This record gives sequence, C-alpha cells and structure tokens, in this order.
Amino acid sequence: MQIYWTKINKIIEETPEVKTYMLDLPEGFTWEEGSHTHFALKGFNAGEKPNRALIRHMSISTLPHENSIGITTRIKEQCSEFKSILKNIEIGTEVAIFKTHSNVPLKRDNKNIYLLSSGVGLATFRPLVLDYLERADNVNQIHSLNIDSTKDFLFPNIFESAPAKKFIAQFVDNRKDYYEEVKNLAADKEGLFYVVGSDEFLAQNIEILREQGIQPEQIMLDKHAQQRAEFLSLDLPV
Repeated sequence: MQIYWTKINKIIEETPEVKTYMLDLPEGFTWEEGSHTHFALKGFNAGEKPNRALIRHMSISTLPHENSIGITTRIKEQCSEFKSILKNIEIGTEVAIFKTHSNVPLKRDNKNIYLLSSGVGLATFRPLVLDYLERADNVNQIHSLNIDSTKDFLFPNIFESAPAKKFIAQFVDNRKDYYEEVKNLAADKEGLFYVVGSDEFLAQNIEILREQGIQPEQIMLDKHAQQRAEFLSLDLPV
C-alpha cells in the first residue's frame, strides 16, 4: 500500500460548519470523479498498529485538473479527536492519503442521473457535476437534490440550476419535502440514482426508490461491492 504524504496549502470556509482542506498534489497520485480516500493525520502510523482515531474515509471534492486534492468535511462544536485536530490545523501541515478508489464515477449511459445527498455528502457529487458541465457526452441530464437543515447549502456557485446545460440543483431543508421529491424523481423508471449520506439516509432512500419500482442496478452507492450488496439486499455471486 502506497502512502502519499502531502501538505495542506489552503483552508476554505465553505459555511460556518464546513471546511475544505486543499492538499498539494503528490507526484504520481491520480483519481477520478466520485473518488474517496483515506485521509490521515500525522502520527497515525507511529505505533505498531495504525491509530484509527487519526484516519478518516473522505470523499475527494475536486477534479485532477484543479491541481489540488480537496477534502470537504463538517466540523461541529462537539466533535471527535480527529475533527478537533483538523479544526485547529494550520496551512503547511503534513497529512497522508492512501487507498483511493471511486465507487461512483459518472455513468455515461444516455440516461437521466439523479444525485441524492444529505448535507456535506454534496462534496462527493461536486466532481461529478463539474465533469458533466465540462463534458455532457452520453448523459441526458442531471438533477441534484440535497437536504440540509442548516440551510447553509454547499457550493452554490456550482450547484446552481443551468437549464441550458440540462442541470437542476434543488435544495430542501426538511425531510418531508425531501422524500416527497425523491418519490417524484423516481417516476423516471429508467434513471440512475446516486445516493450519498449516512447509512440511515442510504437505507431510507433505497427503501423509497425500491417501493417506486427502481431496480438495484439503477442505484449507485459510495460503498464497495460487499457493502453495496448488503444495503441493496443482493446475493453476490460466489
């Protein structure tokens, strides 16, 4: 396993609770849209075993051509050891990234794509939307639906409806409206539905989509195959 050590070059305050940490691009490090990585703080591998309290599984919120690796996360007042270190971290601090993989690349299958997310889950979708807006080949349209009760909606300069580009960005601040809208979107029986958020959020969305007749193969989750199968109650081939 290759560990890439790099430095924080910029910290962007997206909202009062959400920050993006921009990292220098290590030589040889590559990724695609929808990627996640293991993001680790200094000291995580100092002992015999990795200190898991200093490692988090994070989405990369930028594309390679932006020349910086963006890690976007919510840090609340009461937070974990990892987040409290991150809250006070300084530009120039060394961090590590490793085990990078994409479970949710943009599928170009000439279908409508629906991006369903909760809060900072939108960070996973930022690169997919950028990729689509730059090159819309073989994607009919994209509709993003995000729920965030803080009302501090993320990335407003990107998640802004652009009818000419067949892109809709929709934000709601309560669950009732959100799940009603999911049912409306599920009227498209051929669409592809990407879902990002907590496990509970995934389970609720899957339940609604399945009730509306959406098939498991139309539902994309930021999970590896075994976890995805469990969420969708699929039997993997032995």
